Amino acid sequence: MRAEGTVEAFRKAETLVSQRRPLEALRALGPVLAEDPDKPSVQLLAGRAYLFSAQFQRAELAFLRVIELDPSDHYARLVLGRTLQRQGRLHEAHTQVRLATTMYPDPAYQEVLGEIRAHIARVNATE
Repeated sequence: MRAEGTVEAFRKAETLVSQRRPLEALRALGPVLAEDPDKPSVQLLAGRAYLFSAQFQRAELAFLRVIELDPSDHYARLVLGRTLQRQGRLHEAHTQVRLATTMYPDPAYQEVLGEIRAHIARVNATE
């Protein structure tokens, strides 16, 4: 695929993800993933599409790959935490979101962290 085609496919996939059309986004992103599988932005976009389509294991692998390629990517840690939370893996989710919040102390990140902590507290109260 030519560079222009790769960029166009990536932009189309971004638009589709933002429109909450993840399966179409993944189809558009397919050639880009094949050509640039080790590019963090490509893996991050794929992870978001997998997350929005409830393909949690694939999302987790994509976000882990982003973190492997760029350990300082706080957003990848946040969405990895969300993915783990959706799988019921609350303590692992807490760890990732806490790291993301430490790296980037944004109120939205802190809200997610509080939500996970509250969920853990509810689970512990019923045990």
